[in-house]
Amino acid sequence: MSRARRRAAAPPAGSRSVFAGFLSLLGELLITVGLVLALFVAYSLWWTNVLADRQASARGDQIRRQWQTPGSEPAKAAEPGALDTKDGVGFLHVPAMENGEVLVKRGTDPQILNDGVAGYYTEPVKSALPWDEKGNFSLAAHRDGHGAKFHNIDKLGNGDAIVFETKDTWYVYKVFAELRQTSKYNVDVISPVPKESGKTGPGRYITLTTCTPVYTSKYRYIVWGELVRTEKVDAKRTPPAELR
Repeated sequence: MSRARRRAAAPPAGSRSVFAGFLSLLGELLITVGLVLALFVAYSLWWTNVLADRQASARGDQIRRQWQTPGSEPAKAAEPGALDTKDGVGFLHVPAMENGEVLVKRGTDPQILNDGVAGYYTEPVKSALPWDEKGNFSLAAHRDGHGAKFHNIDKLGNGDAIVFETKDTWYVYKVFAELRQTSKYNVDVISPVPKESGKTGPGRYITLTTCTPVYTSKYRYIVWGELVRTEKVDAKRTPPAELR
């Protein structure tokens, strides 16, 4: 090809400059979008945990101070809906999940769980409470972000301890069944007698529920336990053997 033809076939210098400028701008936009997404992920999965843990710790400290007040009594009621649990009813301890103590409050709305707590169901099926003679103490908590209190729910296995602490009593449960994936609309898992767990009659059960797979909310992960004993809280609040 002659030099004249090559010059004719080559794009004008101005066009090359515009194209290069476009590529540079596109690259900067992609970098900016990437940084924004990275910051959003950090906020969702780390900073919300920090904020939620601070909030839950402050409220937990408040509960314990109330328990130390002479004359204060543990909140108890036959109907969960009639119980004023604005501050919380007690603390959940699950050693296998390595999540420390978890403040438990009434309700499972996101604005409640976002404070780094576990909530007991008031709908579509009312939860029993640990001191009830029978029923299912059914709880929900986040698996990721906002405290992620049930992040390690998959580490629980049969025989593992789940302990609930109130002002005057330790309630000790043992895990006996799990359902690793079920529909978010499956409310039978929190029924007074959760038959999918294998139980067919009334008892004193506990159910832990959270989202699965990790970083999604498509399904629910379920763990069931059954009360094996209670222990009165002593003056030193010595925890039961399962927590020592």
